[in-house]
Amino acid sequence: MDKLKKSELKIKAIENGTVIDHITANGALHILKILNLPNSETKNVTIAMNVSSKEIGRKDILKIENRELDSEEINQIALIAPKATINIIRDYKPVKKEKIILPNKITGLIKCTNSKCITNNINEPITPKFTVVEKYPPVVRCHYCEKLIKTEDIEKQFE
Repeated sequence: MDKLKKSELKIKAIENGTVIDHITANGALHILKILNLPNSETKNVTIAMNVSSKEIGRKDILKIENRELDSEEINQIALIAPKATINIIRDYKPVKKEKIILPNKITGLIKCTNSKCITNNINEPITPKFTVVEKYPPVVRCHYCEKLIKTEDIEKQFE
């Protein structure tokens, strides 16, 4: 083999499903947890981690066969990978491609990190609500106690 020739690892195309591209480097494992993958229903999940990206330097990629994501799952992914793109694949062709957009309000996806926040009181059944203060990197503010939750603390909740 010629020393100048570089080898490439090719990842098999999926017939139907979702490709999540431009995931923040090393964030794919968090996304697998959000999506509860792998599981007995999902046959093929392909992960490429910490690969080169012109847009974000290093990135991860997930290919999930025979599964399309719902809006709640996409909102959770936006917290971990705010520059990700979602590609819906049907018959080996992309039929829909969209950048993830972090919504301005987040309800019930994460917990407030303030232990004294009313949402963390077991006697008060209150759903956590947050306002997005920064979209990249994500920073949110608790609706009840106004505590700022930064990206690192958001990511820890998906570990």
